[in-house]
Amino acid sequence: MFGGGATASTMTPVVLVAMLLALVLVLVLPRKYAVAPILVIVFLTPSGQQILVGGFHFYVVRIIILAGALRLLAVKLSTGKPIFAGGLNGIDKAFCLWLMVRGIAGMLLFRQSAAVVNQLGLWLDAFGIYFVIRHFLQDSDDIFRATKEFVSVAAVLAVCLFYEYLTRVNLFSYIAGHVIVPWIRNGRVRAQGVFGNSITAGAFGATLLPLFFWLWKSGKAKLWSLIGLAASTIVALTSVASTPITGYLAGILALCLWPIRRQMRSVRWGIVFAVLGLALVMNAPVWFVITKINVAGGDSWDRANLIEQTVRHFADWWLWGTKDNANWGDFTWDQCNQFAAEALQGGLATLVLFVTVIRRAFGRIGQCRKLMEGDRQEWFFWCLGAALFAHIIIFLGVDYFDQTRTLWFIFLAMISAATTPALAAKTAEEPQAAGLQLTVRPRCIGHAGSQRSECKGYSQSLGATASES
Repeated sequence: MFGGGATASTMTPVVLVAMLLALVLVLVLPRKYAVAPILVIVFLTPSGQQILVGGFHFYVVRIIILAGALRLLAVKLSTGKPIFAGGLNGIDKAFCLWLMVRGIAGMLLFRQSAAVVNQLGLWLDAFGIYFVIRHFLQDSDDIFRATKEFVSVAAVLAVCLFYEYLTRVNLFSYIAGHVIVPWIRNGRVRAQGVFGNSITAGAFGATLLPLFFWLWKSGKAKLWSLIGLAASTIVALTSVASTPITGYLAGILALCLWPIRRQMRSVRWGIVFAVLGLALVMNAPVWFVITKINVAGGDSWDRANLIEQTVRHFADWWLWGTKDNANWGDFTWDQCNQFAAEALQGGLATLVLFVTVIRRAFGRIGQCRKLMEGDRQEWFFWCLGAALFAHIIIFLGVDYFDQTRTLWFIFLAMISAATTPALAAKTAEEPQAAGLQLTVRPRCIGHAGSQRSECKGYSQSLGATASES
């Protein structure tokens, strides 16, 4: 290690070599291959590996992000072309606004120089990984390739977590520089691998399941799909945690709703009325229904109580969050709910903007699914929506704080990049008043190596030609 103690750099030689190799690859590889080293170094490096410089904590992911940002700058200066496919869209703008408001609220809440430094680091993490991935994913082949790269990472994690589950030995201890002691529940190991705890480890596998299922539906990567589905299942189950296993099941449920995909508006309203009905018949507030969900022997009372106390103490946090939630009752120090964490760390505006990001992501996915109706690519957007739904269910039981936070940013960037071609094509079809014959052939989301568009309805006659008008 470099130095020692809580204020020193803590990066082992193995991680240092891996980081330097990934840094070089991010800079020199062709754009379509540059995502791979990022995924490997982010999700196969133990938490806490960092270099401390002048009070700034440069974690491994931050150093890789800086390399990616340098590459984006070089591309912009050398070509002058837009570095994001389709330019900034609604998800990009909502994402930026959410992070800015959240960060400013945190600075106002703590009003200390350390809080400013911490927030600058979080902004680097979030903006950096989001827009670097947003640049690297430009077309259908990029999305497909990135999903297969996730399979490789998930497969390595599955082997390591399964070994940890059986032997109580975390293999990543050998490169972390210290022993990572697993949690034990009812005599069973809760495997965590490189992640901060077993819950976030399981969340990684659970939320990737729908994307790996898409590889099967694409018809061109069934072996990759089988490996990915097995890996995501092992990672989720060896966590022995209700939150990720519930998210895993939620993703499967969403996939199974495919036959009634055209009736989802009715399904959503049905959920609303069901929640209202539960509120009327339950003796406790409706959010205590999560205490009835127990698939791994845990207790969800603390999560329900956190929501309860957050609602009761609205006046304490609505402006820019609060530092006093630990005084609200038992376990309220643990912000084990992403929505509550957004409220407590950034206030009402931050919570609303976080929900807005999710809403816009769902909205763009839904629009694209309808545009692709009857086409194979409709399945891609359905699987993307199922993965987003799995994230939301998991948000009810944990707040992302380790590599899962990076996973969330990468996933949002994938949604933004994936929905851009179809929606851009829809916009291009609108100038009917010009009276021109318009043929639009977007490069839609398909399988790797596909050089033809499989999108339906993008070639349309718009009436008389300009000479006829």
